[in-house]
Amino acid sequence: MTRPLLITDCDEVLLHMVAHFEEWLDEAHGIDFHLESGEFASALTDKATGDVVPQDRIWPLLEGFFRSEMHRQTLVPGAAEALGRIGQIADIVILTNLGDEAHGWRVEQLAAHGINHHVVCNRGGKGGPVKAMLDERGPASAVFVDDLPVHHASVAKHAPGVWRLHMVAEPRLAPAVPRAVDAHARIDEWPAAADWIIDRLTERA
Repeated sequence: MTRPLLITDCDEVLLHMVAHFEEWLDEAHGIDFHLESGEFASALTDKATGDVVPQDRIWPLLEGFFRSEMHRQTLVPGAAEALGRIGQIADIVILTNLGDEAHGWRVEQLAAHGINHHVVCNRGGKGGPVKAMLDERGPASAVFVDDLPVHHASVAKHAPGVWRLHMVAEPRLAPAVPRAVDAHARIDEWPAAADWIIDRLTERA
């Protein structure tokens, strides 16, 4: 058995993203992003026409943001301090849904905010990568943190023994996002989340 393990997402968990994406879409593309709706697929509209942006345009826009605008992203309050506390008793891996080409960008971006932990890039569901980490490391206990319910469902399926914490750190978005049914808890602020995570990792809960 090795040290406990925290596996955490990045965007809207450690770093704010959607508000900065909203700003960039307006400035660079003339697109309104109604992020408070919580309905990503229909939240983007062309300012000139009012038409909903087709879904096949959304991923290229996201890729464009991550390719050139990651410097806009800001640290979620309390995130760095929480990772400092958790890192005293556990290993930390940041599992981010970006292509491998973005690995260096994400590492540099996080380091600029004082976060220096192992980064793993991934496409699709996170259950498989989480299971692979457990198989490789054999942690005494593990916690997974993510803002997207689909990833909690994936981890519940592939690595059901992992504690799962749902967090949506963007305050404008959080009220529109229901708690993930496959998460054990929902906490949107890091001071309380860190307490919950440490309790699970040290089996005091």
